[in-house]
Amino acid sequence: MVRILPTRQELAVAAADHAAESLRTLLRQQDMVRLLAATGASQIEFLNHLTAIRGIDWLRVELFHLDEYVGLGIEHPASFARYIKERIVHRTGITVYHLLDGTRPEREMLTAINQEIAKTRVDLAFVGIGENGHLAFNDPPADFEAEDPYLIVNLDQACREQQVGEGWFTSLSEVPHQAISISIQQLLKAKEILCIVPDKRKAAAVKACLEGPLSPAAPASALRVHPNATIFLDAASASLLSRDEDNR
Repeated sequence: MVRILPTRQELAVAAADHAAESLRTLLRQQDMVRLLAATGASQIEFLNHLTAIRGIDWLRVELFHLDEYVGLGIEHPASFARYIKERIVHRTGITVYHLLDGTRPEREMLTAINQEIAKTRVDLAFVGIGENGHLAFNDPPADFEAEDPYLIVNLDQACREQQVGEGWFTSLSEVPHQAISISIQQLLKAKEILCIVPDKRKAAAVKACLEGPLSPAAPASALRVHPNATIFLDAASASLLSRDEDNR
């Protein structure tokens, strides 16, 4: 399903309401909920709204995040582990969470996080779509076949330039060339996926991923094969779509 909201703020509220209801439903059905969360500029308003909603027992939520730069520690302003702690953990009181440490030896980090996430299925995943169509840090051409839950991936120039454009780094030379990223196959194993994609700068990627071929060249096109994925767009990010995607 694709939902198109008029503005970025309306998108954030609608996605947060949906996420909150999904969490409440899951928490009524089971003791713990496993949540996989995206980071980045596109998720800030959504997470602001979600973490302010009452009636969610966050102490019964186990949290993972999508990706982290190789070589960056949690003290770096661009660290996604830092983002997760500041924007989700500290605001909700979650006590069970698994942070990716970009300074830890790569194979050691992969072994540890892969063992944790493989213990049981992820219930709910929050994702975005990059300006180059990436899903997590799976830049094009993405590996649609890799079975390992997390991978070491190479970041292309478009992805690295996006990080500078969003203000996480002051120059391209500062942006790492590699990241730890959840794999496409692992992401698609989540029971439900919510994809939050505001802004005009994402419009070309949205069109390619929703209307183009299902292809590693448009990594987020993989969401189209998931049976329970909802993509939230605003008028700007949906502006290049050639058909009415709303509520399909």
